[in-house]
Amino acid sequence: MTDTSYLAETAGAYDAVATQYAEFVKGMLERLPLDRAMISAFAEYVRTREAGPVLDAGCGPGYLTALLRAEGLDASGVDLSAAMVDLARRAHPGVRFEIGSIDALDTPDGGLAGIMAWYSLIHVPPRELGRYFGEFRRTLAAGGYLLLGFFESAGEPVTAFDHKVTTAYRWPIDDLAGLAGDAGFLEVGRVLREPVPGERFRHGHLLLRAG
Repeated sequence: MTDTSYLAETAGAYDAVATQYAEFVKGMLERLPLDRAMISAFAEYVRTREAGPVLDAGCGPGYLTALLRAEGLDASGVDLSAAMVDLARRAHPGVRFEIGSIDALDTPDGGLAGIMAWYSLIHVPPRELGRYFGEFRRTLAAGGYLLLGFFESAGEPVTAFDHKVTTAYRWPIDDLAGLAGDAGFLEVGRVLREPVPGERFRHGHLLLRAG
């Protein structure tokens, strides 16, 4: 039986810190060149295909949705947290943002050219994560691209940790790539980077293509 209690817990936790979180992430990518490069690469891969909509899945306050639009993509955002979506709409009034869970998208089969899930799967219990990849594969057109950002477990198995907002999980990059592969994704490239000052853990980025 699917346990979805974590969805309400995650939404409530982010609602409670939405304003502080938006301030915390503002300008964050300016000191993270590898992260910026991976997002730019994702945008370039998507642009090489026939134009189509792109979803920032777990968009938070919308700063990365706006970045994707600056990269020339027709990007919109969805997030569990109503407070986050409210901030995103106020900050970026010309962009569409919706409240919703990224394991049940209001998108037709094959309707997206790209999905970016940038640290938005980190709170999903490991036993539930396969459903998310299945939903991403359903909504991506064949050949569409998926970009993941996550905390990497540095040789350990999947590990829960005390994220500042609510419980999160660190994943071995090979295991996460394998789970995506089971859902029909092919790996295009990956980045592992060590934590910068102020961070605790190694970070992983996976660029995948819907087979």
